[in-house]
Amino acid sequence: MTTPRRMHLVAYLKTGPTANHPGAWRHPEADLHDIFEPSRYEHLARVLEAGCFDACFYADTFGLPDIHGGNFDAYLRLGGQISYLDPLTILPFMARVTRHLGLGATLSTTFMNPYYLARTLASLDMVTKGRAAWNVVTSATDLEARNFGLDGIPPKHLRYDRGDEVLEACCALWDSWEPDAFVMDRERGVFIDPSKVHYTNFEGQWVKTRGPLTIPRTPQGRPVFLQAGASDRGREFAARWAEMIFCTPHSKADTIAFHDDIKARLDKYDRPPEACKVLPSFAVTVGETESIARERHAYLQSLIDPEAQLMLNSSLLGADLSKHRTAEEVAKAQGNQGISGSHDRVLQLMEQERISFAEAASKPRDLLVGTPAMIADQLEDYFTSGACDGFIIWPTISPLMLEDFCRTVVPELQRRGLFRTEYRGKTLRENLQAP
Repeated sequence: MTTPRRMHLVAYLKTGPTANHPGAWRHPEADLHDIFEPSRYEHLARVLEAGCFDACFYADTFGLPDIHGGNFDAYLRLGGQISYLDPLTILPFMARVTRHLGLGATLSTTFMNPYYLARTLASLDMVTKGRAAWNVVTSATDLEARNFGLDGIPPKHLRYDRGDEVLEACCALWDSWEPDAFVMDRERGVFIDPSKVHYTNFEGQWVKTRGPLTIPRTPQGRPVFLQAGASDRGREFAARWAEMIFCTPHSKADTIAFHDDIKARLDKYDRPPEACKVLPSFAVTVGETESIARERHAYLQSLIDPEAQLMLNSSLLGADLSKHRTAEEVAKAQGNQGISGSHDRVLQLMEQERISFAEAASKPRDLLVGTPAMIADQLEDYFTSGACDGFIIWPTISPLMLEDFCRTVVPELQRRGLFRTEYRGKTLRENLQAP
């Protein structure tokens, strides 16, 4: 008998009171005073593991966005999506209180050296016993580039060319130790067999590293690669490397088109379709009844200051929406900046709702709203229609929204046989590959 296909769930997080929703921090149930407390992140990890999530990962921007209005005033004043802590300092706390939940960090191939990346991620995979994930980004803003000594962000195709080399170098470093290098034989006095540790001697156009790592082969061999490229070059990069792709299309039809395009590209790299999970992102508002859910949703959306939404989308699009209001103006102002998936979503919304670019760029992200059964219906529809392999769930009010989702929606998905009731693998990669 064929084992039923089951969806995968991954949480998108930030080290703050919300993610992607610029008004949720104002909600009376938003926790604002424990952002710097390890207990906040330990609790969140327990919630997600109790909900059988495959993993969580922390999105990150390596700088304070100052695109909107030419400064960071609105971003600070209106409650932006700042990474208040380096996620790499948080993940070990989350690992300590869980056994199965995958744990991911965002790290940039444009700014960071392969040896640092390989060493840091191998350390995380080792201390989590094979649960590390890397959200691989090439970064997208001049402000980040300037924080790392560059005059501006390089063109997209060059960033991805360098990204390919960085991942090649990291993989070579992770392979510099053979699996059985550790001997630890007291009687013979042999701790490590040096014949099973090798120089890497990687040299490319963009990076070079001698190796070997100081860290032995980890439980997964290398972390799980997560990626979100939406441009043609980004999709090609994802088809080569990604094991999970998160995307933000506006509609199910757009998601199906993205899903089918990614799966078709995998064959070029001798990868089967199941090697890469396509995961569109959603947030939810859950209520005991539909009317309660809609009332909660209306209140939540009323907390969004219109400038806060523009400010958030300015940073995503890489253009100041307080000045540039048409697609042509934004494209000209972007230069090498901007996230292609965010730009595509605005264009899709503009076309499907027949509104202007300015109106589409001003609208908040759509949420799934309803009872647990209603939300499960929508997720099931996407999943069973072949649009995706699961979902990225991002919180409005954190941790409340994720608590609600795990307590009410997850059991409904499990009742329908769409989602696991227990973990089957020991590592994140094993759980991703399990039926």
